[in-house]
Formats: sequence, structure tokens, C-alpha cells
Amino acid sequence: MGRRGNGRGFGERPKRALADRLGVDGRALAAFRIALGATLLLDYGRRSADLTAFYSDAGVLPRDVLAALYPSLAGLSLHALSGAAWYQGALFALGAAFALALVVGYRTRLATAASFLLLVSVHLRNPLILHGGDVLLRQLLFWGLLLPLGGRWSVDAVRRSETRDRVVGVATAGLLLQVVLVYGANAAFKLGHDAWIAGDALRYALALDRYTTPLGEVVAGWPALAAALTWAWLGLVICSPLLIVLTGRRRAALAGAFAAVHLGMLPVMKLGIFPLVSLAGLLPFLPATVWDRVPTPRDGTVPIAERFPAAPVIGDSSPAVAATARRLATATATAGIAAMLVVNAMSLGYVAPPAGTPDAVAEKSWNMFGNPPRDDGWYAMPATLDSGGRIDAYRGTAAPLDRPPNRSAANRNERWRKLLDDVRGADRRAARRSLLAYECRRWNGTHETGATSVDLVYVQRPLDGGGTGDRVALGSVDCRAPSA
Repeated sequence: MGRRGNGRGFGERPKRALADRLGVDGRALAAFRIALGATLLLDYGRRSADLTAFYSDAGVLPRDVLAALYPSLAGLSLHALSGAAWYQGALFALGAAFALALVVGYRTRLATAASFLLLVSVHLRNPLILHGGDVLLRQLLFWGLLLPLGGRWSVDAVRRSETRDRVVGVATAGLLLQVVLVYGANAAFKLGHDAWIAGDALRYALALDRYTTPLGEVVAGWPALAAALTWAWLGLVICSPLLIVLTGRRRAALAGAFAAVHLGMLPVMKLGIFPLVSLAGLLPFLPATVWDRVPTPRDGTVPIAERFPAAPVIGDSSPAVAATARRLATATATAGIAAMLVVNAMSLGYVAPPAGTPDAVAEKSWNMFGNPPRDDGWYAMPATLDSGGRIDAYRGTAAPLDRPPNRSAANRNERWRKLLDDVRGADRRAARRSLLAYECRRWNGTHETGATSVDLVYVQRPLDGGGTGDRVALGSVDCRAPSA
């Protein structure tokens, strides 16, 4: 009898250990849901400033150019069904509405699914402006589809008078593993380059005009501080697997260290939404001991929830349907984990990509500043005016090829920076012509003195300050041509 009891206890220990490490507190999932929704709202707000430029046929990437560049993707985007700016605005408003529903937890599964589909759609409408934060947000929303994000702190939880204290399963394992693989893959890339080992990487990264802020320039001016921060971040990403191995306060402390770094990124580098998405991804790692200290109203005491229309929950009236949905979610999560592991192995060179892969996997990996470049530069769009003068159509300044005096504002925002970096590719000639044609129309539509031609030039110079800069001509467009 005693031996059988000990055997059962021994068998339960690995299960409890896995549950402790791969489970997520219900309040952590609620905070994760709120953070995702808030980030989506911010993202749509920032994108809307360039709605016409990036998503309409009057912008830098009309649908015919999109179809030429990405023939297999162009037909998958709802945003590509029309090139009108009003249509894009309507889809943006719809996406913001679902993001708000995600924040408050109203019809959470529908809000999550719609948010995911609309986000994928807007990403496919203009892949030239995507960065790591976009990819990670999309991935986190995918895992959110498979989890009960509305189990706590939500309208759904109030109306159903039930809560989810802790969730354990394949989907929670996938969510946690997704975040750890971002850091782990990044650590592998960093360890392959001497700049991180020598402590020079952050100094090089903060010397890049396209990314740094005035405060970042100050940090770069303190070599000892930059080296210490370089080694600290390298040590953290190397230790990232401990986010799953550790539990309790030790896991909370490690997650807090990662969060502190991402918060520190905001004032020193222009990285778009990446730091915010990363912060959202760390929330599921926080254990119950953290959430027990967060003062929150008890579920069922939020009067505003009663003002929402009743939200029917699929499967409540049919246990068979609910069981089928759970099995489908588990199978999807299992496939997601397998795909995630394979893609990361491909990006690290452990697995060869299949024949016919359209893009190099390494370009889609988490090689963020893994090998900081030793040279930098800026883009200019020298335009010849009707008057014979020359200006920079991109910034509206004279002396178009000179180094911008306000280097941190050399680009309109991080998506313009990403666009300009992407169109430099040898296979992006059509995208460059489309971009310059847009600049022709924009300039001539907003200035009395029109432009007759606009060029695209990249001025490259080493970070050590030597040299006058090599000018790379990337294209030219006649603004008087019908296509412009």
C-alpha cells in the first residue's frame, strides 16, 4: 500500500513541476489581454497618420505594385480589396473597435480572432514597413486565440459570474515558449559576434542615427556605461530559458529585469512598438504572488459590465461542441509549437529551409542588432524644382545630401525608416519608383513651386566619423511623366 502511494506521489511530482512552470495565472492572462488591446489601439493610431501614404493606391505601394512584389500574398489581405483611403479608414476603425473590445474583455474570443485577422491583413497590405514588433504582436495574438483571455477582469467574466484562477495546457506552454525563443534566438546571434563579447555592441547601436534619440547619444558618449549595459543585456538573453525553469519570486525578478530593459529602450532608441509588445509578452510569466498584491475589484462588481449586450458563448449549451473546440485548440497549439521550433531552427541555420521559400528565413528571425553595423547613413530625395533650385523632397530642406542637423529626426517615423531600408534591395526597383512617384505627387500637391524630378540617394559613412560619405544612387523619377 505504502509503495503504491509513493509511486503515485512520485509520478505526480513531474506533472506538478510542469504545471508550475507552464501554467499562467488567470490575472496574468487578463493583464496580457489588456496590454495587447491597448498596444493595438496605439498601433492603429500611429498607422493612421500615414494611412494614405502606406495603404491606399495614392500612396507609396499601390495594389498593382504590391501584387508584382508579393504575388502570393496580395490576394490574402482585406485591406487590398480597395485602394481608397476611406476604405482603409473604415477598416482601421473596425480594428480599433475590436481592440477596445479586447481591452474590456467583451466577447473576448471574437474580439481576439477579429483583431488577429485584421492585423494580419494590414501587415499583408504593406509588408515593406513591418518590423519585429509587428511580428511579435501578431504571434502573441495567435496564442491569445487559444487561451481564455476573458476569464478575469472582463465584461465576459462579470456576465458569466465565473473566473479562471489558473490555466495550464499546451497553449500556455506555447505562449511562454514563444517569448523565450525570441530572447534565446537573439542570444544565439549575439554570441556569434565579437561586438557583444567585447562590450561594444550598444555603443555601435546607439551611434546609428536612424535609431537613436538625443538621450541615446548621451548614453553612447559614456563608453563604460554602454559596455556595462551591453554585457548586462547579453547576460539576460542568455539566461532567458530560466523564465520557464524558475518559479515564484525568482521568475518574477527575472521577468522584471527584462521589463526594466524594455522600458529603458523607450527613451534611447526608436524601435516602434517592439518594447511595448515585449512588455506585454512578459506579463504571463508573473506568478500569483505578484498579482495578489495588485488591488483589483472583485469579478461581478463592475456595474458598467451590465450595460453591454448579452454575449452568448459558443459551446455553453453543448458539451460536445465545447469538447471538440478544446481538442481543436490543443491540436492547433501543438502544431504552432512545432512550427515555431522549426522556424527558429531554420533562422539559426540548424535546419535548411524548404525549396522555394520566398524570403530568407534569417531576414525574418530575431537577429535584432545581433551584429551592429559599423557604418551608418541617411536617405535623401534631391528634387529639381521648376525654378531650377534643389531641395530634399523627403525633409523639405535645402542642401539635400548634407547630413541632417537633427539626426534623430532624420526619418518621419520608424515605418518610413523601415520602408527606405527595404526598398534598397536589388529586387525592389518597382517599389523605389513607386515611392518616388508618391513623393512627386505629395510635393507638387502641397507646394507652389513644383518638382520636375526626384531622386533617391543613400549617403553611407563609417561610424568612426572618417570619410565624407559614399553616395549610392538608388533611382530617379520624372515628375512630369504620366505614371508620376
